[in-house]
Amino acid sequence: MVSLQIFSAASLCSSSLKTVNAAIHLPKLPRVFSIPQLPKTKPLLDDFINVSIDHINTNQFGNNNVVITTKSHDRHKNKNTDDIIIKLYAVLEAVSDRVEMHHNIAQQRNNWNTLLLNSINMITLTATTLAGVASAAATTCSDSSLLALKLSSALLFSAATGLLLIMNKINPSQLTEEQRNATRLFKQLQTQIQTTIAIGNPSEEDVKDAIERVLALDKAYPLPLLGAMLQKYPAKFEPAVWWSSNKGKSQSKKIGKMNNGWSEELEMEMREVVEVIKKKDAEDYNRLGNIALKINKSLAVAGPLLTGIAAIGSTFIGNSSPVAAFVPLLAGSLASAINTFEHGGQVGMVFEMYRGSAGFFNLLETSVESTLSEKDLEKRENGELFEMKMALQLGRSVSNLRELASKSASSRINEFASKLF
Repeated sequence: MVSLQIFSAASLCSSSLKTVNAAIHLPKLPRVFSIPQLPKTKPLLDDFINVSIDHINTNQFGNNNVVITTKSHDRHKNKNTDDIIIKLYAVLEAVSDRVEMHHNIAQQRNNWNTLLLNSINMITLTATTLAGVASAAATTCSDSSLLALKLSSALLFSAATGLLLIMNKINPSQLTEEQRNATRLFKQLQTQIQTTIAIGNPSEEDVKDAIERVLALDKAYPLPLLGAMLQKYPAKFEPAVWWSSNKGKSQSKKIGKMNNGWSEELEMEMREVVEVIKKKDAEDYNRLGNIALKINKSLAVAGPLLTGIAAIGSTFIGNSSPVAAFVPLLAGSLASAINTFEHGGQVGMVFEMYRGSAGFFNLLETSVESTLSEKDLEKRENGELFEMKMALQLGRSVSNLRELASKSASSRINEFASKLF
């Protein structure tokens, strides 16, 4: 009975708590503190993307300290790289234009050589024929007919002399070879710039070197004739120079080995290769170039001289002297043969070929000497790469190049020993 009363009392209390509301209402408190609004997620993501972990330091207590830096310098670096690439593309565009120009000029000057050669030979042979006809008809035809033949022959020989002087002055076959060399060297420079861009990470030195090489090639192989044409008959044979003054100071191209691929054996090998180039290849091309220069000079003088003699001799035809009729015939025939040998055989082109080949060996010597003069091995071009490029430029394999250097060294030692004993 007592338990029932307690249960009924508890149920009454719980029901009264549910239904009774408070009579006193408290006012709302003012908002003194405000919660700041969270920033947007995109700037946070951008900041997170532009953060890189440089390194992790471990202190003596075993804790890891992560050093975090932003990538603002990377943006600046990328911008500088883009500017350098844009400059290289500008230089590449100029080089491509020069390749096309030198190629077109080479074809044009080759046409000059062919047209002038054929024209002068036809004029010379025609004048020689007229001189022969005049000498044969000196006793049978009238004076007016003989005078017409003599004047025609003399005028044609004079025209051939003038054209030969102009042709020998500009030497179109030599001009053509100059433009061929310029086209080849500009194409080589074009390929090197494209390789620099493809490898990536170019520098301002690459841009400066490319510009200097373009200017050096423009000076070595000019396009215009008047005022800039190279001397075709110099007093002394000199190799061609088409590289800038800082050629050989190439930037370091590392492959990951110690000493950047260089060793004492490799340096001795390169020095021996330079000695072989000086004693054999460069000396031979200098000797052949001097011979070609002398022949070119002799032929350039002999052709106009013979046509001039023929022009003067044709005016004395009909003076009852057999020598007066013989001189223009012989001189005209010899002039035609000499002109054909000089310009048809392209002696000027041969001279320019020897000049360019001697310049090539001088370039190899300069490149090796300037590379070995750099004492800091890290600033040199990689030794193995340099050796491979040198072997390919000399038309040999790397093993053949090493064998050549070893033979040269042994021969020099034997020669020195023979002098001592």
